[in-house]
Formats: sequence, structure tokens, C-alpha cells
Amino acid sequence: MKIIVCIKQVPGTNEVKMDPVTNTIMRENVAAIINPFDTYAIEEAVRIKEKLGGEVYGLSMGIPAAAEMLREAVSLRVNKAVLLTDRKFAGADTLATSYALSKGVEKIGGYDLIICGKQATDGDTAQVGPSLAKTLGIAYATDISRILEISRDSMRCMKITDDGYEEIEIRLPALITVVKEINMPRLPSIKTMRIARKTEIETVSLDDVSGDETRAGLKGSPTQVRRTFVPVHEVKSTEIQGTAAEQSQKLAEILLKM
Repeated sequence: MKIIVCIKQVPGTNEVKMDPVTNTIMRENVAAIINPFDTYAIEEAVRIKEKLGGEVYGLSMGIPAAAEMLREAVSLRVNKAVLLTDRKFAGADTLATSYALSKGVEKIGGYDLIICGKQATDGDTAQVGPSLAKTLGIAYATDISRILEISRDSMRCMKITDDGYEEIEIRLPALITVVKEINMPRLPSIKTMRIARKTEIETVSLDDVSGDETRAGLKGSPTQVRRTFVPVHEVKSTEIQGTAAEQSQKLAEILLKM
């Protein structure tokens, strides 16, 4: 079975800076990590590989430095990794990101299952997985908490809903997004870390995947961030003095004016 895991590099801190011109996150010189939700996607892909055989591909779009993040994914037992990196990808919203990833999926080719984390911790949109499936024209299911049974042409799994859980069956190839309840990601071993250091990360540009420049990056993004700000929380307090009866009376007067 050939499984593709979409992996995003996110800031490892809340103290991020925004580009004042594009209103996008400035990722250069910022400590970065694998998106936490994607570690569960990696683990689930590896477990399926160990059960059915095959290969796991890691796929990401980002700056050249994201190659180190993909090496970390290899240390978690991903077999091969592809990085979409090109200035033409910069500033992409979820739609443009989905398009770029779809071209990466096409380059990898011949997949059975695509697994994504539920959402990214820097954007929290949870849109890329479903949008990627729509772009590829395949079935998808979100918020998967458990894979009950999987074969080379179908899978049964549990999906979290607003009312509880739902058991569903999906024909492959398909895409799923997973939540943290699905497994407990393992740590890399010394052996896999050594393998990762020697692994060559394949980097591809928009031209390498015959991409349409008008559908990538800022040019292909119908939505853009207009303004970003840190919420300011102001707390106002009033001290009420006097006897218990006087305090109660004053409190009642204040509440009636609100």
C-alpha cells in the first residue's frame, strides 16, 4: 500500500512575526516543528504500512529549511519525502495550498491513501485536507479517531461528530484527516535518526510539477489576511466598601446599571 502523509512545518513558538506587506507568517529564522496533529497522521500511516506492507511518503510545501522537518518525519519511519519549495508558492491560502499539494501528489503518483492531521496549529482552518481531496476528485472523511479495518481497496473507521461517533466505510483511494485520539506517536530510534540524516529530500518547484502559476501562492489565493493583532484583555474592578447590607445595596445598583 502506498500512503502519502501531508506534513506542515509550523512555528514552535507563539511569538511569531507577520510580514507587514503580505500579512503572512515570516517563517525564516523562526524555530519550527512538525505540526503536532501531523505526527498522529505519520504514526497511523506507519502502522498501516507495518500491517499491510508498502511505503509511506511525506509531502510538504514550505521554505527550503522545511527539508530538515521532513528528515525528522523520516526518523519517524516515513520512507521518502518530497518538498514543494518555490517563491511562487509563498503566501498561499488554503485553496492555493491544496492545489500545490495536489501537484505534489500527482508527482508521487499511484497512491492508495492520503492522511492529514486534523488541522495546523498556526492556521486552525482544518480546510486543506478536504480541499485537497476535492481537488484530486477522491472521497474523504474528516476527524477520524480510529481505523477499524483496512484493506487495499476499502477501510472502515470511526469518525468524531457533534453527537458522538459514527462508523463509516470508504472506498480507496481516499483521504482522511485524523485527530489525536487515534494513536500515540512513537519516538525516533537511533537507527532511524541515522537513516534520516542520510536521506535525500526531493525538492520540486512549481515548474517541476507543471503547475499553473495563477493557482499558486498569492496569485492563486482568493482569500487574504487583511489584519492581524493580539487581543487586548482589559479588566476593570470596583471596590465596594461598607457593611454587608451597604455592599449588597451598592452591588445591586451597579448590576441594574449594566
